[in-house]
Amino acid sequence: MKKFLILFLSVFTFYSCLDDDGSAFKYEYLKVDSATTPESFTFGEVDTIKIKYTLPNSCYSFDGLYYQKVDTTRIVAGVAIVALDVACTEEERQEEYAFPVKATQEEDYVFKFWKGKNDDGENVYEEVVIPVNL
Repeated sequence: MKKFLILFLSVFTFYSCLDDDGSAFKYEYLKVDSATTPESFTFGEVDTIKIKYTLPNSCYSFDGLYYQKVDTTRIVAGVAIVALDVACTEEERQEEYAFPVKATQEEDYVFKFWKGKNDDGENVYEEVVIPVNL
């Protein structure tokens, strides 16, 4: 019985690795077109930030939020999944994404919204400082 189970699992694993429907994709960061932030946070409470981003064509789908904490700074960008090897329409779509932020620090928050890269390949950000009320 154990040999049968091991054989079955081996065959199942082998075939699952062969399951290739031909779809190929990649991930890309999305520039933040604009951000709506509160004027201030209240310590211990939750507030909402909204970002707007543009999907360049129909091959792009919003996949989530890139949100990195570095001390009192938060780096924010959208993340898209891009379908490869498929026909795409060239219609741009602007969308909005809202996410909650709980004020857990007493220091001001510095949000850096990713705007893309400059001619030298360096990241460009829009910085917004949000003070925290105690």
